[in-house]
Amino acid sequence: MDTVEPHTIEANGITLACRTWGPPDAPPVLLLHCRGADGADWTTVAERLAAPPAPRRVYAPDLRGHGRSAWPGEYGVEAMSDDIRALLAALGLDSADVVGHSLGGLVACLLAQRHPGVVRRLVLEDVCAPVPLDPPRPPAPRPEGELSFDWAMVRATDEQRNAPDPVWWDHMGRIAMPTLVIGGGPASLIPQDQVAQLAALIPDATLVTVDAGHLVHQRRPARFLAVLEEFLAR
Repeated sequence: MDTVEPHTIEANGITLACRTWGPPDAPPVLLLHCRGADGADWTTVAERLAAPPAPRRVYAPDLRGHGRSAWPGEYGVEAMSDDIRALLAALGLDSADVVGHSLGGLVACLLAQRHPGVVRRLVLEDVCAPVPLDPPRPPAPRPEGELSFDWAMVRATDEQRNAPDPVWWDHMGRIAMPTLVIGGGPASLIPQDQVAQLAALIPDATLVTVDAGHLVHQRRPARFLAVLEEFLAR
């Protein structure tokens, strides 16, 4: 039964929350959210992808340290990638189209590098090449009050953003599946030359710019969906 309320799945030794839409036997699409969000961030996109005339089965998990998934205290992007590989196995999926936004896009890149057989097509929304930040991002103070994500996750991912593992760059050439890179244009907080750099590192990548800023699928959902659906229909 379709629902935007998440169900929980045990994967990679932790509990992951996951929302689903669409017919169970339809082609699967996995949506990975940005830092600080959760799977509900994809609702508008998921509802459209799950609708006739060519519905898809859409999965939108909360990454570890976010939303209703476990907050285990260890937040390397590699661990998040391992979570998603285990989630796909727990769902009984041999492969899926994978869409990732920002942090979710980096998770998707590592999944595609390390387990290329499980990613049929890859879509990266406003994701930059894994180059060290210069100058490094200083530690941010924790906001007051309750958060919908673990602040330790912010600290850990900032550290990896400041000094990414060189293997991430070196292994981009292993991403052999068709890839769509969507840049947010000059209003984005992500340097668009680094988005283009990422597209150039991936052998079968196409770069499309949607002038919407970093939150492309939220600010211009119709355009984002048009580009996404055209790519997935190939």
